[in-house]
Amino acid sequence: MTSFLLHPALAQCRRLFLRNYAVMINIGVHDFEKKGEQRVMFNVDLYIPLAQSTPQHDQLDEVVDYDFIRETIAQCMARGHIQLQETLCDDIARSLLTHPKVLAARVSTEKPDVYADCEAVGVEVFCIKEA
Repeated sequence: MTSFLLHPALAQCRRLFLRNYAVMINIGVHDFEKKGEQRVMFNVDLYIPLAQSTPQHDQLDEVVDYDFIRETIAQCMARGHIQLQETLCDDIARSLLTHPKVLAARVSTEKPDVYADCEAVGVEVFCIKEA
């Protein structure tokens, strides 16, 4: 799913990312998944226009702080048990887009411990603000 990178609105953007952020959460539709937490891996890309993210004074308030991504994920997970990865991805992406500097977001979640015969199962979503 890299064709979104060709979107003209992203041409003058900086990509901020969080890679392989592992968190234990309550997620899943199956009975065995509802009995406890399981590991979920998050990958997030935020696209921020260079005009809004190029620091002039080397100060944190001039850019989008990485903590914003982690805090957004934590807030979405704090709402309680989530049945579907699709719901979680969509919720996180929508929440990330509320930041005034964020133009677009790509969010993926992976559950690496569901099946022994594959690396992970997951979902990815890409959202861009309407101009």
